[in-house]
Amino acid sequence: MTQNAHIFIGFDSKEVVAYHVLCQSILEKSSIPVSFTPISLNNVERIFTRERNPLQSTEFSFSRFLVPYLSGYEGWSLFVDCDMLMRTDIAQLWELRDDRYAAMCVKHNYVPKVETKFLGQVQTKYEKKNWSSVILFNNAKCRKLDLNYVNTATGLELHQFKWLDSDDLIGELPPSWNWLVNEYEYSPDAKLVHFTDGGPYFDEYRNDDYAEEWFAARDRVLHVTQRSA
Repeated sequence: MTQNAHIFIGFDSKEVVAYHVLCQSILEKSSIPVSFTPISLNNVERIFTRERNPLQSTEFSFSRFLVPYLSGYEGWSLFVDCDMLMRTDIAQLWELRDDRYAAMCVKHNYVPKVETKFLGQVQTKYEKKNWSSVILFNNAKCRKLDLNYVNTATGLELHQFKWLDSDDLIGELPPSWNWLVNEYEYSPDAKLVHFTDGGPYFDEYRNDDYAEEWFAARDRVLHVTQRSA
């Protein structure tokens, strides 16, 4: 029996269109059933109580770590930032789940090229930068991510996977599953591209790599079949 892919997507009120285009890009290529849960602050305000950190570039910078709790600490769940575009069948990513690990991600090793991101946000630089923008959670092994921990741990504790006993519990995904636009050269083989500096919906990034594909997906989101005369 095919297991549904449970996908949690960070939702930011400043870039609403990003969420819907990402969902479309996943839906139209997926060969397996998928379910989407937006992590939107107004939906989790009863359980997510930490104050906004001025270094946050998105509304879901820390709320993403609620995923194991929201999944009842059962099965596997995928978290992805909203500023992404799926270019292949998500079943290929789902097949990479490995029960030896508590979490799996692309283990980027880079220093960001720019100092500021979209809307003038500071581009913070730290070890394991962008590891947490795509995470496959093996939820039962992530029980330390309870409400108290997610609401009180430091940003680095969360984003550097300090909630795990060892980095050996972090499995590695191929870089194509979190291909950083502008940080990495264009690759036709990129499977999930990440507009980490800013999505094509911001004017200054509308000509970046993969932007044409993003706009085409947006057009498909808006498509309806009209009744012919």
